[in-house]
Parts: sequence; C-alpha cells; structure tokens
Amino acid sequence: MRSLRSFLPGPPPWCFLAVSVVVLAIQLTPAWRDALLYDRPALARGEWWRIWTGHLVHFGWPHWVADAGLFFILGWLLEPRHPRFSYIALAVMPAFISAVLWWCDPTMVIYGGLSAVNLGLLLYLAAQGWQRNWTDWFWPAVLAIYVGEVIFEIIQGGRGGGMIRFDDPGIHVATSAHLASAAYALIAWVVSRRGVSVRRLPSS
Repeated sequence: MRSLRSFLPGPPPWCFLAVSVVVLAIQLTPAWRDALLYDRPALARGEWWRIWTGHLVHFGWPHWVADAGLFFILGWLLEPRHPRFSYIALAVMPAFISAVLWWCDPTMVIYGGLSAVNLGLLLYLAAQGWQRNWTDWFWPAVLAIYVGEVIFEIIQGGRGGGMIRFDDPGIHVATSAHLASAAYALIAWVVSRRGVSVRRLPSS
C-alpha cells in the first residue's frame, strides 16, 4: 500500500504555489479576465502577455477548483523530483500551447484554463514514474483516468462531463490545447532520456 508521504516527497512547491496564488487572485477579480485571456484578435494587435496569462484565467469557480487543485498537487509531486523540468515547463509550456493554438487552430478565438498545462505535467510525471518501474500499474492508471475524463468531456460537447460547469455556455473543451501539451510533455521526456543516456556513456 502506497503511503501519502511517498507521493509528497519534499517541501511545498513554492513556484507552483506562487502561480496558484496568482490564479486565485485573477479568479477573485473577474474584471481582469478580458484583459488576460488568450484572445486571438487581441494577440494579433500585439498583446503578447496573453500567451501566458490566458492559462491563468478560468471560466467559473468549478473550472478553477478542478484546474488549480490538480495543478498544485502535480506541483507537489513534480517540483521536488524534477525541478529543472518544472521551472522550464512553467515558463515555456503555456507559450508552446498558445503557439500551437495560434498556428494550428485558427478557429480558437478565446482560451483559458490550466487544464492543458496540467495534462502536460501529468503526462511527464506518469512517463517518469512508469519508466522507473514498467510493471507499476499506478501511473498508467492515473493517466488513463485523466485522459478518459477529457475524452468524456469532449463527447459531452465540452460541458465538463456533467461535473464541471463553465460560466460561459460558449466555452468547450480545447482538444487542440490538450494535444499540444501532450506533445510538449513527450518532447521533454525524450530530451530527459537522451540526457540520461549521454551521462551514462563511458568516458575515454
């Protein structure tokens, strides 16, 4: 039986905590949302901060609870074990996802939420955990549950799978954003494996 301590290996993830505080402040200040969302016309006008800040905005409290809660848990699991990946991902992955949305999904006019970032973090964590023990069912099971929820939400027309309600009826699950974050996580995992392989090469 796994103990809770085995999943919380170190001190609080201060970087993830700082981001979570900012996300809460934005949620408490609805007037900020329009200025921070990923908004394609606004980006075209040069409002580049939205590439990052759009991921910090949520469409209602149920959306915030689901995204921010999972984000902080993933941070507690990731930051002590994989600090380099964590810090780079917090800075780069939101921009990577936004770039994919811009170039590959021109119909995505607005976007908000940490769900895509969470999926990328979870996929990387699961890949690293499963890699340590390929017979361990836990990490693939966690990943399958989360991906299953995303698929169910898409089937339900982006209505949160009957659990998450957005405060804007026009909002739906952003499949392209989730695919972009999965691609980022897989690239990061491959790069980390190449780094390990290089360090293990015998020196001449």
